[in-house]
Amino acid sequence: MPPDRRAKNQVLELLVTTARRHAELKASDEVALRNLQFELKTHANGDDVVCQGERPDVAVFIVSGMLARYHTVPSGDRQYLSLHIAADMPDVQSLFLKVMDHSVCALNDAEIACFRHEAITRLIAKHPLIGFAFWRITLVDAAIFRQAITNNSARAPTVRLAHFCCEMYFRAREAGLLRNGRCDLPLSQSQLGQLLGMSHISLHRALQTLRHEELLDIRDGMLEIFNWREITRRSAFDPTYLHAAKES
Repeated sequence: MPPDRRAKNQVLELLVTTARRHAELKASDEVALRNLQFELKTHANGDDVVCQGERPDVAVFIVSGMLARYHTVPSGDRQYLSLHIAADMPDVQSLFLKVMDHSVCALNDAEIACFRHEAITRLIAKHPLIGFAFWRITLVDAAIFRQAITNNSARAPTVRLAHFCCEMYFRAREAGLLRNGRCDLPLSQSQLGQLLGMSHISLHRALQTLRHEELLDIRDGMLEIFNWREITRRSAFDPTYLHAAKES
């Protein structure tokens, strides 16, 4: 069902705001973005938005909720790769990489806007600054992937969990998604362990340590950080790799 006018305007304003964070857009670029057509869809926790091996013809923009990328290995187990929050575009690369090498699923009730690839490619051809914005989005994704590799392979379990939580909290804060000092983190301990490459026991011990030190808590699908200065020091979290501001 096509979105009503108010819902459509809200989605497109969020898209324009996101693009502005990644490029110095002209007024004509913003007008073009506001004229994009899309389909609004809702997904429940566990729903696949796109599956490994598919050839999608739309790019996804998250309006609300959280999505996750994951690989399915031959045994059927999942390796979660990254998390995506409102205003993220987790599969812009599908414009050029036609076959999905991973799946994307909803981690809670999520609303997404689906923009047809052909409409986006036409838009980029006429408005290259929008193309730069989308390109920068994929570069930030790559930076997050690189940090995740370092986090999962070179940091001790407690530091690994703390660093990941700092990243998610920082991203939520930048996107204006904090509520009473908390942000969504709707993962089970099993999913969190798969994401961080940690056994259930290691994850439980790390979480208990951080709770005992009164640095953070994860409960009922929410992340709360009690001492931002100390937990960033403890985890050596430096948000530079998130490139929250456009470089001058």
